[in-house]
Amino acid sequence: MNQDVHKVRTFEHPGEGRRRAKATPKGRQVDPVAAEEVKQLLGDRPRRRDLLIEHLHLIQDTYKQISAAHLAALAEAMRLSFAEVFETATFYAHFDVVKEGEPDIPPLTIRVCDSLTCAMLGAETLLADLQSKSGPGIRVVRAPCVGRCDTAPAAEVGHNFVDHATVANVLAAAKAGETHAHPPAYIDYAAYIADGGYKLLRRLRSGETSKEDVLKALDDASLRGLGGAGFPTGRKWRAVLGEPGPRLMAVNGDEGEPGTFKDRYYLERDPHRFLEGTLIGAHIVEASDVYIYLRDEYPAAREILERELAKLPPDGPVLHMRRGAGAYICGEESSLLESIEGKRGLPRHKPPYPFQVGLFGQPTLINNVETLWWVRDLVEKGAAWWTAQGRNGRHGLRSYSVSGRVKNPGVKLAPAGVTVRQLIDEFCGGMADGHSFYAYLPGGASGGILPASMDDIPLDFGTLEKYGCFIGSAAIVILSQQDSVRGAALNLMRFFEDESCGQCTPCRVGTEKAVKLMERPVWNQQLLEQLGQAMRDASICGLGQAASNPLTSVIKYFPDEFKDAAE
Repeated sequence: MNQDVHKVRTFEHPGEGRRRAKATPKGRQVDPVAAEEVKQLLGDRPRRRDLLIEHLHLIQDTYKQISAAHLAALAEAMRLSFAEVFETATFYAHFDVVKEGEPDIPPLTIRVCDSLTCAMLGAETLLADLQSKSGPGIRVVRAPCVGRCDTAPAAEVGHNFVDHATVANVLAAAKAGETHAHPPAYIDYAAYIADGGYKLLRRLRSGETSKEDVLKALDDASLRGLGGAGFPTGRKWRAVLGEPGPRLMAVNGDEGEPGTFKDRYYLERDPHRFLEGTLIGAHIVEASDVYIYLRDEYPAAREILERELAKLPPDGPVLHMRRGAGAYICGEESSLLESIEGKRGLPRHKPPYPFQVGLFGQPTLINNVETLWWVRDLVEKGAAWWTAQGRNGRHGLRSYSVSGRVKNPGVKLAPAGVTVRQLIDEFCGGMADGHSFYAYLPGGASGGILPASMDDIPLDFGTLEKYGCFIGSAAIVILSQQDSVRGAALNLMRFFEDESCGQCTPCRVGTEKAVKLMERPVWNQQLLEQLGQAMRDASICGLGQAASNPLTSVIKYFPDEFKDAAE
C-alpha cells in the first residue's frame, strides 16, 4: 500500500488526534425575513404535505414570483426538504420560480394563448406585437390553451382574461389594473333551491330514493364519462363501492385539451347542478371527503365555487377545493391524484387503478365535471328521456365545444351522433364569412384530424376509432381553406412536447423528435409513422399514446398537403 495514502487514512481515523472543525449548519440557510413572510402568509393553515401546491399559490399570488428564499422558508415551515419543494414548484408552469442571482420577474404577466384555435385567429402576431409594445414592468409570454377557444384569440392579464384579444384591449386592461377575473351571472344557491335543486340529494340521504335507483338510472341511460375516456359511469361507481372503505372522491376539473371549454361553461352558469351530482356520487360510494381539482386558468369558476360551497349545509362529506397550476398532464386521472397530494403530476403505473388504490392510497371515485353535472337531470327525468335523444343511431346528449372557422362558436348542446356538417349548419350558423369547410378535429388536440369530405360520421363514442380518431371530450375545431392541416398538426405536437411530464422516454423524446421532423419543409413520413407507433405502444399514459394521432391523420387523409413537396 502506498505509504502516503496509508498515512492519510490513519490520520483520518477517529482517535488519531485530528482537530475537529467548528460545527456549521449544512444545507441551505433560511432567510429570517423570508421565513417571517411565509409564516404570515400561511397563518393558521395546516402544514400538511398535500397542501404544498396551495401554499405555493399563496406566495405566487402575493409576490408575483417565488424566490429561492421563499422556497427554503416554505420547506422549513412544512418540514420538507428543499429539493421536494423546488421540484414541485418548477414542475408547474404557473409558478414563476426565481433562482438565486436571477433578476426579479416583472410585477405583471400577460399570457397569450397560442394553441390551435387562437393560433388560427392571429395569436402569433398578437404575441409579437404585445412583446414589442407592452413597456417596462410587464412580461409577455406564450401560454397553452386557456379554455376560451370560443372567444379566440385569448390573453390573460394577471388573472383576468381578455376575449377577442387585441393589442389595444389587452394593454388597456393592463393599464387599468384589470388583473382579476369577474364571474359572470350564474344560478346561485337560492335560485337553484327555488327550482327544485337538492331535492334528489335529500331523497337519497333520507332513503326515499335508494342507491340502486340512482345506479340503475345511470346504467339504463348508459351515461359515460364525458372527460374523454368514456367509461360507463354506473359501472365506475359500483366498482368503487365494491372496494373496502374508507373511500374518497376526486373531481377532475382540469380540462386542458386544446379546443375544450365545456366544463368552464357549466361551472360559470349552473354550479350547483354540478355540486349536487358530486354530492350524490359521494353518497353512493360513501366517500368521506371530496377533492375538487380545478385548473388554474378558471379563476372565475373557482371564485363561484368557493362562494357557493360556503352556502351549502354542513352535512355530508367534507369538500376541498384544489387549484391546479398550469399542467395539462394533471387531466390524466392518476396525475391529478399526485397533484392533489401536493406533488408533481406524474402519471402512476397501472394497475392498481384509482378505484382500488387512489388518493392517499384509498379507493377513489374520479369523475369529470360535466359527467356529474348531468346526474340530477338524468335521474329525475329518467333514463328513457336521455336515450330518446340522439341522431344517426346514437343516444343521449353531448356538449360539443365548437371553435374555429364558424360563425357562432361555443358550447353546443346537441344530440349525440350529430355529424360535423349538421353541427356547423344547424348549431353554429354555418361557416364564417369567406371560409369554406376544409378539415376538422373531432375530439380535440389528441382526437385526430379529418377532411371535410368525411363530414357524415356520427360524432360519438365508438364511431371514430376505425378512422384513427376519437370523440374524447367532444372538442370540435373547424378549419377552412385558409388553414394548413400540416401547420395544425405541428401546433398540436408542440403543445404535447411542452406538456409532456417527462417521466417516460417515448413521450418525452418522441414529441420533441416529432416536432423537429414536422418543422422540416419535407416530412419523412415513414419515420414519423414509426415514431408515432412507438409512442402509442410504449408511453405510460394517454398523452404520449395519443399525441401522434393528428400527425398520422394528416399523412393518411391529406395527401395533397404533400403533393408539391420535393422528395
